[in-house]
Amino acid sequence: MSFPIKKFLSYYRPYLGLFVSVLVCTLIVSGVTLVFPLLVRYITKDVLAGDLSNALNEVYWIGGLMLVLVAIQNIGNYFVDYKGHEVGARMESDLRRELFDHMQQLSFCFYDKHRTGQLMSRLTNDLLLLSELYHHGPEDYLKYLVRLIGAFIILFFINAPLTIVVFCFLPFLGGFGLYFNKILNKAYTRNKERIAAINEQVEDSLSGIRVVKSFANEQIEMDKFNIENNRFLDSRKKTYKAEAYFYNCFETIIQLITITVIIFGSVNIVGDKLDLADLITFILYTSYFIEPIQKLTHMSTQFQEGITGFQRFMEIMNLKPTIQNRSNAITLSEVKGEIEFKEVSFRYEEHVDPVFINLSLTIHPGEYVALVGPSGVGKTTLCSLIPRFYDVTDGEMLLDGINVCDIEMQSLRKAIGIVQQDVYLFAGTVMENIRYGNPSARDEEIIEAAKYANAHDFIMSLPNGYYSEIGQRGVKLSGGQKQRLSIARVFLKNPPILIFDEATSSLDNESENYVKESLEFLAKGRTTIVIAHRLSTIRNAQRIIVLSDNGIVEEGTHDTLLVRNGSYAHLYSKQFELQV
Repeated sequence: MSFPIKKFLSYYRPYLGLFVSVLVCTLIVSGVTLVFPLLVRYITKDVLAGDLSNALNEVYWIGGLMLVLVAIQNIGNYFVDYKGHEVGARMESDLRRELFDHMQQLSFCFYDKHRTGQLMSRLTNDLLLLSELYHHGPEDYLKYLVRLIGAFIILFFINAPLTIVVFCFLPFLGGFGLYFNKILNKAYTRNKERIAAINEQVEDSLSGIRVVKSFANEQIEMDKFNIENNRFLDSRKKTYKAEAYFYNCFETIIQLITITVIIFGSVNIVGDKLDLADLITFILYTSYFIEPIQKLTHMSTQFQEGITGFQRFMEIMNLKPTIQNRSNAITLSEVKGEIEFKEVSFRYEEHVDPVFINLSLTIHPGEYVALVGPSGVGKTTLCSLIPRFYDVTDGEMLLDGINVCDIEMQSLRKAIGIVQQDVYLFAGTVMENIRYGNPSARDEEIIEAAKYANAHDFIMSLPNGYYSEIGQRGVKLSGGQKQRLSIARVFLKNPPILIFDEATSSLDNESENYVKESLEFLAKGRTTIVIAHRLSTIRNAQRIIVLSDNGIVEEGTHDTLLVRNGSYAHLYSKQFELQV
């Protein structure tokens, strides 16, 4: 795959004026840097070697000029360092915002395949390395190329043969640097893989810390961590060994160049082809073309890291959401709530078995329907097709007679409220979490929604009431309290269609009664689908749909299904026996 150079360069466009000013400043600073050895040469060769009676005034003038040049250099360096980094930071911010926005658009199937820690790394580490390339890449390449070319031209005019001798070292120096940078790049890549493995291990262990402690398995987690930590240590040791070899060899070559300049320069002085002032100038300029070679070869690592970061950025940006609005998608104005599965087949991926085949089901407006059946038969999957979290493989999914694929997604999902078993609450206050159901709601509406959800009393018992912090994922609340907040959120959303996905299966009896009462109140007048684990909670359902691996096997009320003594009766009696 070719590198998208136009896309890469396009992120400079909003800051092109500032970026060009940084490069111009870099050019000025680099030019000023080249002047200092020439001034030293002029003092030692012309001023001090001439009439010393007038030398003092000239030295003062040159000293003053040097101070002015130092001021220009420092101001320029300050501007380049400050504004250059600002350009990089702004571009990084743009990239991160664009990537995060794109991630928000990607479909559920994308998140089924990618771990959160990996995506976080792309949003943070990769873009940080990329911003360093955006800022330092052009600036440093320009700075060091100007110094290298400028030093060569100046030295060539001072003494061409000695300049050519010195520059004969540069191809060898550059080749050596590039060779070792390949080795170091591999080492750095290996380090990143190792630290990524540590991050994944830490994320996994800390996310499940309550499970770890409940099973007293801290040592097991420590052992797993030590394996990854030791692998990272071994990788770092190999990297440091390669770095030590590289930098010491590089330093040796630099010393050889300096010795060459001194020996050949001294020979030229003896042969009256060079004077001492020129030799001093040569030695001063030697660092001016050695440093660029050293930096430019080392910058290949920065370049590679930045390019890799951009490629990983584009990997995500090039992904198209599998679920998208059609060009002629309609916006729902009034939703009655009729749901129809019309010979629907679905599979998660092309090469896996289908979850169901040719399933047909109609749910009437305002009807209270329960879905039951063994785990894995597709109850949650079936409900996920309604808001288009996934698209059907075959058949049609209809809402009020309209194919959901023809409905604008935001309009569709605003019409559906979902209460799940695994409640997700955001870090923040109770008020902020309930308001998530309707960001424009007034405080009075939020309190009313909480009362409808049987949550007001326990909220008022919290230290700061509605403004109490609930912690990450609501860790400061019980399961029943979290569930009632999620119900209050749906009350505030006020959708015509409700989906309850095993909303009470993990609660104790007291919490279940509170939540059940809230759910039944919320369901009044709305099309409601309940995925039930505890069959005792759906006795009042107008219709119970029994699913198996073969699709729908039974449907009817609780009483009629018990009389039939079929699959539902078997599930119910088995659950009743377990409870007894």
